[in-house]
Amino acid sequence: MSRLSLLLIGASLSWGATIPAQFHSQAAGARPDPAVEQWWTSFHDPELDSLIERAVHANLDLKIAASRLLEAKAARGMARADLLPSVEASESSQRVRGGLTQGIFRPNAGSQSSLLAPFETNIFQQGFDASWEIDFFGGKRHALEAATADAAATEEARRDTLVSLLAEVARNYSELRGTQRRLEIAGTNINLQIDTLGLTKVRAEAGLGTELDVERQTSQLAATQATVPALEGARAMSIHRLSVLLGEEPGALTAELSEVKPLPATPPAVPVGLSGDLLKRRPDVRRADAEVAAARARVGVAHSDFFPKITLTGAVGRQGTSFSGLTLGAGNFFAVGPAIKLPIFTGGRLRANMEAQKQRLSQAQLAYQNAVLRSLEETENALTAYGREQERREQLQRAAHASQVATHLANELYTRGLADFLTVLDAQRQQLTVEDDLVQSDTAVVTNLVALYKALGGGWNR
Repeated sequence: MSRLSLLLIGASLSWGATIPAQFHSQAAGARPDPAVEQWWTSFHDPELDSLIERAVHANLDLKIAASRLLEAKAARGMARADLLPSVEASESSQRVRGGLTQGIFRPNAGSQSSLLAPFETNIFQQGFDASWEIDFFGGKRHALEAATADAAATEEARRDTLVSLLAEVARNYSELRGTQRRLEIAGTNINLQIDTLGLTKVRAEAGLGTELDVERQTSQLAATQATVPALEGARAMSIHRLSVLLGEEPGALTAELSEVKPLPATPPAVPVGLSGDLLKRRPDVRRADAEVAAARARVGVAHSDFFPKITLTGAVGRQGTSFSGLTLGAGNFFAVGPAIKLPIFTGGRLRANMEAQKQRLSQAQLAYQNAVLRSLEETENALTAYGREQERREQLQRAAHASQVATHLANELYTRGLADFLTVLDAQRQQLTVEDDLVQSDTAVVTNLVALYKALGGGWNR
């Protein structure tokens, strides 16, 4: 059995985490090759390829993640726009009606007087207003950096959703094929046990056996038949899950997936790669890295709040006035000048905000280290599970062959009267158990390999 051979590297991570030079766990067939991006094609199962392709285009969780990415990119565009001047057009008009000292003289309750007759004044103005906050102290620039990092983190979250989707489709598909195979084995054993029950009844009627043998075989048959409903339920649930993963109703793929097909075949060599490659492939690690960058940029924004904000403002336009039907003329106007805002007393708000942003940065750095350690743990566990299950499957293959021979011999000896019926029952029970365990192990080898590919971050760049 081959062993995992990996080149030695040491990688220091930018936010204080380190990774080992190589993976500790070993698995048969693992090789240092980072080509894991199209890992599902290594199973050479066209139906699995089709399901994955359809899931990538129709899965609702992936569509939600894509929408969040567009939202984050729009927020980045808003932050970029804050660095540029803003120009607005405006137009206004007012009509003022009144008179000097209107309402002073009231000779009687039913009249109003004024020194001058009421007049009407129309005022209109058209122009453009412009403003530009000069980013002397980097607040706007840091805000753009934070928005850019947020968009990058959202992109990695979408990729993480994609990696999980690919793995879940492959896992549920493999479990479906494994369950179908277990149902086949149960059906075969049920038929054999029915034949044995018939033979037992004939021998009992001929005086060569006993009613106890008949009842024991009847019990064995019923116990085997009892396993079928649970397996049928598991088969249905796998189909339901696959249907939902493809954005369809739970039973939509029942007709398509009901045909019994073999488990996907595992490749002879598994491209594991170097432990340092996890930093390049794992979307959750890349997301945590982007979140650190965003938190660091927000510390810069908080720092810039301590300094003055200088804004250049300007206006240009035309305005005019008409008075009681008399046009007084219109003229152009122009205004420009700076505005300065300096924080003098804020009640400690700025310092508190700075401390809060620093703590968020510290949290993001710790989360990054945790993401790296978690990725290493998941990969080590997946390598261990895959390698140990391969060894278990080899033992079960030998046990399955031996149990088939034992059942055949037990039946022959019982027919000749050289063995009691308990020997036959034990042989049948052992054969069914071992064959079912073997199929479950075959399935586990495939699903553990899928988990390994997921731990390696394979498939995110689709």
